[in-house]
Amino acid sequence: MSNLNTGNPSYSATAGFILDLDSLIEEAFERCGLQDRTGYELKTARRSMNLMIAEWANRGLNLWTIQQREATVTAGTQMIEGATLYSVDSAGNATTDANDSSQIIVLDSAVMSNSSGDFSMTKIGRSTYLDYTVKSTQGRPAQYYFERTILPKIYFFPEADATYTFKYYASLRMTDINAYTKNAQIPFRFLPCLVAGLSYYVAIKYAPDRVPLLKGIYDEEFSRAASADVEKASYSMVPRQTLYFS
Repeated sequence: MSNLNTGNPSYSATAGFILDLDSLIEEAFERCGLQDRTGYELKTARRSMNLMIAEWANRGLNLWTIQQREATVTAGTQMIEGATLYSVDSAGNATTDANDSSQIIVLDSAVMSNSSGDFSMTKIGRSTYLDYTVKSTQGRPAQYYFERTILPKIYFFPEADATYTFKYYASLRMTDINAYTKNAQIPFRFLPCLVAGLSYYVAIKYAPDRVPLLKGIYDEEFSRAASADVEKASYSMVPRQTLYFS
């Protein structure tokens, strides 16, 4: 008589798979056909990993780092920078670390808020802001210019005439990978792209014969990751109507 279990199948109760830096490097070297790794090879692979993360930021692959920030804007404020870029961090705790602002690489979707509610703002460019001849005009700030310097600055127009709360979403720099036992700050679904990219970077240095193959895999994985790392929202299209008069 059969003892086969005909009930519901049994699945793992965990969903926490992630790779630390040491495992990522090991996988990359194996794809390059390399087994033994010296201390220097580990060091240079870690450097390549951080360079690749910078490449991802330049290519816009970092939607998961977006956080909401807030800053207090008092009357007479025309520009904020450093620690005043946000008076609370993502956990709602007060912060005065000016270096935190240097982690902001993109700023978007901002509103100016007071006791009456939230008021939408328009993002403008440098040339538009510079064209305003009287920047000291006061009122409720309706426009902002984000200056992407090492320590970013935000300019408002008109200048604040009262105290407001500036609320915005910022895309932050991904944290560096600086310890072999630390995990990369990326969602697990991007691990294939991360491993493929590191394999390609390592191959450039140690396995040039595998560069074409590994670059193709990396390009495919990056394209797949980039298509998933976009904000999807519904929209409607209205046909254009042309009126003819006789």
